[in-house]
Amino acid sequence: MTEPYKFIDINASGPGIIAAAFDNQVVYCTSSGATVTARVVAALHDLIENDEPGALLDRIRSWPGAPLADALPLRIVGGIHSLQLRGVEPALADIYAGREGIDATAVIAAAIRAHEADLLPWLDGPPQTNEAGRSANFIAAMLWLADQGLPPRFECLEIGSSAGINLMLDRYHYDLGGVEVGPEPGAIRFQPEWQGDAPPNKQIEIASTRGCDVAPVDLTDPEQATRLKAYIWPEHGVRFERMEAAIAEAAKRAPDLIRMNAADFVEAELAKPQEAGTTRMLMHSIVWQYVPEDQQARVTAAMEAAGAHATPERPLAWVALEANRVLHIHEMVVRYWPGGEQGVVVTRAHPHGAWLGWLGSDRTI
Repeated sequence: MTEPYKFIDINASGPGIIAAAFDNQVVYCTSSGATVTARVVAALHDLIENDEPGALLDRIRSWPGAPLADALPLRIVGGIHSLQLRGVEPALADIYAGREGIDATAVIAAAIRAHEADLLPWLDGPPQTNEAGRSANFIAAMLWLADQGLPPRFECLEIGSSAGINLMLDRYHYDLGGVEVGPEPGAIRFQPEWQGDAPPNKQIEIASTRGCDVAPVDLTDPEQATRLKAYIWPEHGVRFERMEAAIAEAAKRAPDLIRMNAADFVEAELAKPQEAGTTRMLMHSIVWQYVPEDQQARVTAAMEAAGAHATPERPLAWVALEANRVLHIHEMVVRYWPGGEQGVVVTRAHPHGAWLGWLGSDRTI
């Protein structure tokens, strides 16, 4: 069934786009080493295209928005994975164990029929892929910004924080191409496969972290934590280990996370006084596509307006780790004020932190 990646507008909707979204997700999962997840998505594609009856599949077929921007395939994939994690659908075990000779489409169809009422609410909101491994990119951004001459003391603001796992980035240890950052040993240790030159070896300090989400997740609530785990691709066992470590850290001291939309949060935080000798840094990862266009415009306008008044003693930076859907990879684009208003691709990265490619200032956008 698998077709080549279709280069379509992420905001596209209408006839044919649903199938393309599932096709593209299969390609994307496969390229990221998530073959089990790709198999589940492919089975869902077949059920959708073959007119398998049911309220869940009918809702997917008639999706009113943009399925790629809405991450529609991953919404239902998370729901099906939750059935496996909770052990309520034993037949799924063979698929998640990667066994061959299984009619995955039939197994998924039976699971949907048996648990449709449980699965329908998973379509109501985007996936919460709160991956700690992405924090290595934010640390790399800080090293790069310090090398540009910005104060190496950072006030970090994050939108789309989900459970706030990346708001605890100052509690983790990083080995980035041989450059060591963070407490030793750290609540989680990251040593991604490093590609390219080492980042600048700078001393940085994280003065504060604060974030927002329209539907924040409480890691200390077992039910909410299980839901978050359902969005982890099962092939990536280390991510479950990181999740458990993050849960333990949140129990010690919860991240500073509030319920608020991105635009309101950014506008409110930028209006607060900024301490001299501190770089105020907005950061986000794999979230921009979920921010409504009017809020994207407000965030951009607020950042550019604040940037126009930034000074060397009180600079502003914008660090965005988002998908490049043409190259099938994620890129971290950094802007800063004053002096670096044009975006620079500082890293290319695996979506879950397995590898980082250092580009430094070699590429602007």
